[in-house]
Amino acid sequence: MVSREDFIFTIGYDGGTAIVDGKAKAQYGKLDTKALAEAGLFRAAFASAVFSGSAEELRALAEVFNAKAGTTYSTEEEFMRLFGVKKETIKRVMVL
Repeated sequence: MVSREDFIFTIGYDGGTAIVDGKAKAQYGKLDTKALAEAGLFRAAFASAVFSGSAEELRALAEVFNAKAGTTYSTEEEFMRLFGVKKETIKRVMVL
């Protein structure tokens, strides 16, 4: 299983390998979902909410994102389409 930090900073996949942004992971990996959103790292914040499976974290992201973007997104499916994030089965992680 991939760690939360690896999942939220995955920038793409090469087959069964997740490619992770190591610099962002080191700098922001310990922030919670709301803190990531408040820092403007919306894609990472959404990935954090997906990883947790928490409806409360998704609401926290939606509140911050919608206030800044002037939108009304509220569902996981809407954010999934917006940010292109979904859980994948991976075999390894490559940190760049």
